[in-house]
Amino acid sequence: MSNWTDDRDDFEIEGGRKLYGEIVTNASKNGSMHLFAAAMVNRGKTTLKNIPRIEEVSRFLEVFQSLGVRAQWVGEHTVTIEPSKALRFDNIDIVAVGKIRSALMLLGPLSAWSKNFKFPHIGGCKMGERTISAHRYALESLGLKIVTEENHYNIFVLGKPKKEVVMYESSDTGTTNAILRAAVLPQTTIIDFAQQNYMVLEVCYFLQKLGIGIAGIGTKTLTITGNPNINKDIEYSNSEDPIEAMFFIAIAIMTGSKLVICRAPIDFLKVELLKLEKMGLKYKLSKLYLSDNGFTKLVDITVYPSNLKALSDKIHAQPYPGINTDNLPFFVPIATQAIGRTLIHDWMWEDRAIFFTELNRLGGKVTLADPHRVFVDGPNKLKATQIVCPPALRPAMMLMAAMLGAEGISTLHNVYAICRGYENIVGRLNKIGAKIKLLK
Repeated sequence: MSNWTDDRDDFEIEGGRKLYGEIVTNASKNGSMHLFAAAMVNRGKTTLKNIPRIEEVSRFLEVFQSLGVRAQWVGEHTVTIEPSKALRFDNIDIVAVGKIRSALMLLGPLSAWSKNFKFPHIGGCKMGERTISAHRYALESLGLKIVTEENHYNIFVLGKPKKEVVMYESSDTGTTNAILRAAVLPQTTIIDFAQQNYMVLEVCYFLQKLGIGIAGIGTKTLTITGNPNINKDIEYSNSEDPIEAMFFIAIAIMTGSKLVICRAPIDFLKVELLKLEKMGLKYKLSKLYLSDNGFTKLVDITVYPSNLKALSDKIHAQPYPGINTDNLPFFVPIATQAIGRTLIHDWMWEDRAIFFTELNRLGGKVTLADPHRVFVDGPNKLKATQIVCPPALRPAMMLMAAMLGAEGISTLHNVYAICRGYENIVGRLNKIGAKIKLLK
């Protein structure tokens, strides 16, 4: 049943090589996860195109299959999702749910299938405590009661849903959960302080096509007219991943290369590019064109070798439209190549900044100020080493970017975290001049 990549697989990376040519931004991991959850609003057959072949998708498919949902690949990057009339809540794959945090977004739509069900505790990246308060408070306002047990949540459909919900914090997954719960209610619901990040917009576009009424897409206030009885066949195409595009920008900088990054979702990279421009990065954008979903604006970004200097201001993530929290780690290796001292503040994630100090093993000068802030002094010539991959996707990719810029042969051990979110990353990077081996 499972074809998981072994946690013990390693990447051997020969760094210091120039990259060249073009690389195409792949489909969004987070968009896929949010769309999978949204598919459960539909009792008919949902066909999702442009889905990446990654471990996180495989885990979600296993969750679906254990529930009794017919979910399968029908093409290289196309998945069909078709619920049965009765779901098997007592058969949910606990191990698969324990590997992904995104399964939590099923609570909202599954509440239309049962008045009381159990759901296992979720997993995902390990970066300190990760609260579900945004999910809990929104869903409770919309008529659910969530009781946390030792190994699972007990979900009860109780009480009368409120007509207006204010999100407790800036949570993309929490916002989607609230949207999906509202989508299966026979009422009009207002969600305020809604996030406007790319994966939330993806869910809204999909639900509109499904027949759910949604006003205010792209703003902080959504008005959703739900329908618990939608049963139709629908096709929808997932858009491209701005976090992968940012990784490609980072590796172009780390290797001093001219590189063209195709199909980059520009609306979710504008602040990142502005910060890099003020650091001295030279780049060029193509004309705008649309993703296959008909909404997301794409460009091709040409990055040129540049001399960088540290910003006088701190670099920190913010809810959209600020720097994406998933993109923030890439500024750490970039800062090692900039003249001066950079302060990077990772306020959103508990303890993630500790992973940033792993760059010191590659010759960086990263000083941990506290669990959320680091000072990076540059420029530094990075050197090869061996590092065990952090159990968190973005810090793992941060190290991979740094290793591509470090002369010599590095080894990144236990790379399951990377395979969770990036499809065939070794083969794709080798095609643009990298030299990476997957070691079993």
